Amino acid sequence: MKNNIFRYERKFFITSITKAEIEKLVMFHPANFSEVFYERSINNIYFDTPMFKSYFDNIDGNSDRTKVRIRWYGELYDNIKKPTLELKIKNGILGHKLHFLLKPLNTTTQLNKLDIVQLTSNVDIPQHILAKIKVLTPTLLNRYNRKYFLSADKRFRITIDTNQVFYKICSINRYFLNRCRDNSSIVLELKYDRNADKDASYITESIPFRLTKSSKYVRGIEKLYL
Repeated sequence: MKNNIFRYERKFFITSITKAEIEKLVMFHPANFSEVFYERSINNIYFDTPMFKSYFDNIDGNSDRTKVRIRWYGELYDNIKKPTLELKIKNGILGHKLHFLLKPLNTTTQLNKLDIVQLTSNVDIPQHILAKIKVLTPTLLNRYNRKYFLSADKRFRITIDTNQVFYKICSINRYFLNRCRDNSSIVLELKYDRNADKDASYITESIPFRLTKSSKYVRGIEKLYL
């Protein structure tokens, strides 16, 4: 298990300009952002209660909420060696994650909800978290491309998410169903530790987009279930 400290996560939902134009704005930012790591695809399987409590917690603006998902990087259909169970814990605009390494997952053959749920068995996860997960069920899979940028002082990180795809999870036999693609919207996210908050306005004042509450999980549920 790996714990991250609480950090600020500020999101900008953008539909007005292209990915290339956004990247140019980031690269010419006064904080001297540069690209780090490499662009990669992110896949998430989200869990929720039968009454979609996680969805409504977000819609209702509950400040304290937890989102449960399985995440892996790379291809959607592959032999995933290191899938990770993540609990994304939010307190207002502050957030942190708990990470638990799961058993390997072969997404070319394991295509039902039971297979997903059984990933959490025989894993070193605290009992109180296992109890929370047992009442949940897989509801949505989403996939997108992410690029990473870091300020020159290494205190602020920006990610840019594009090419979002959502899949409904509703069948006992297959869970990659009812695909909905969104190639027009882009999510830019600014992330930084609590001790950097006093300087965050210097970063945001040069980002010409409006801060918004943007949840990929909420958007996926609304596109595929409502």
